[in-house]
Amino acid sequence: MSTALLRLTCQTRATRPGAAALMAVLGTAALLCPLLAQPASGIPPKKPQKKASSLISKQEPPKVNPRLLEQATPENIAITISLGKQRAYFLVGGEIAVDTPISSGKRAGMTPKGSFNVVEKDADHRSSLYGDFVNPRSGKTVRAGVSTRIDSAPGGTVYRGASMRWFMRLGDSSGHRAEGLHTGILPGYPASHGCVRLPDDIAKLIYEKAVVGMPVTISD
Repeated sequence: MSTALLRLTCQTRATRPGAAALMAVLGTAALLCPLLAQPASGIPPKKPQKKASSLISKQEPPKVNPRLLEQATPENIAITISLGKQRAYFLVGGEIAVDTPISSGKRAGMTPKGSFNVVEKDADHRSSLYGDFVNPRSGKTVRAGVSTRIDSAPGGTVYRGASMRWFMRLGDSSGHRAEGLHTGILPGYPASHGCVRLPDDIAKLIYEKAVVGMPVTISD
């Protein structure tokens, strides 16, 4: 108990008839405060929450071999993608010309595995499935991160598809697929709806070299 508080209680004892009771209460509080400040017995103290940035793993940056890129032709290029390694490899004559990090489908099976071909190229593609509902007059986003499969547009809004720059759509024997390769955010782990996200500069580089019909192989 502080000197000032002790002086106050002594003065209260001398001037008020309930001073003794008040001193008893103050004394009990002084004893209990340190105990209340401690965590309950058997319950460990709560650990501070980690920042989201500390949970994102770091991926090795892209590696580009300019000498091999210069040798690229429509006949000798291909892409192989490893979902387990979260890497894509742009091959020229069977050699790795570009080794880049990716972000594939956030759940198993969202990014298909198998042999495909590039069936469409669109430098300024927008998603027909995922995007935002925006005010057409102001351009302001009213609701972000929506899916046209399950979300309805609020009154007075229109759908704007998510940007998918340097889009290269995949296809197989069954026809064109929704998935493709394009520019996107790479958080360090699988996070897409099924497409293969690439760093913007790498997506542009591969897009400029790619041709419709280029083989793309996706595996574990």
